[in-house]
Amino acid sequence: MIKKTREPDLAGVPGGPVLQALGVHKVYDEGPARVRVLEDVSLAVQAGEMLAIVGASGSGKSTLLHVLGLLDQPTSGSVRVAGVEAAALSESQKSVLRNRKLGFVYQFHHLLSEFTALDNVAMPLIVRRMPRSQARERAREALAKVGLAARALHAPGQLSGGERQRVALARALVGEPACVLADEPTGNLDRHTAQGMFDLLVQVNQELGTAFVIVTHDLDLAGRAGRRLTMADGKLG
Repeated sequence: MIKKTREPDLAGVPGGPVLQALGVHKVYDEGPARVRVLEDVSLAVQAGEMLAIVGASGSGKSTLLHVLGLLDQPTSGSVRVAGVEAAALSESQKSVLRNRKLGFVYQFHHLLSEFTALDNVAMPLIVRRMPRSQARERAREALAKVGLAARALHAPGQLSGGERQRVALARALVGEPACVLADEPTGNLDRHTAQGMFDLLVQVNQELGTAFVIVTHDLDLAGRAGRRLTMADGKLG
């Protein structure tokens, strides 16, 4: 009798870290050379925590975020999202886990120019096959949380840089993720707008209890996070 392979449980494990890396290494082969980008990185992010990771350009910060977000896989070591071991999953299962448990905000907003702010925010829920009317209602609520309810039907080209980043944050939050990964979310904004964006991240963290891992070069902003780690030469400390 052939036993049916048990599908991994993507619901997660309550009570533990929302995101965890254990002994992660990342090595790229460039011709005859081997470039070590991440070296024995371990960290645990707890529910509701705001963690900032700082470091010089090329130190491995963005690579670490991609590995934590299941967008790239480590050469060795493991990543767990809400207690689910990523290595045990197929690529399609990783996509489902990403969609359910993680949100992403980048330096550049990556909004789809042909869609309104509302439909950009609704997109992760539509990918989940949620009925479009329900997805759009949830998207309206997410836009209201970032102060953009009145701009829901505007296209990205009709919004300021700060507004576009707030739409990107609403898109990251709409699926009620356990953790949002933010890669230089204020790096493309002027100082005043960057301060306002970071104020919003702190507010969302405190009011919704969403965990954040923020990669930034801005030490002043990083100092407002609950915990700060430094990345240097692929090592986290």
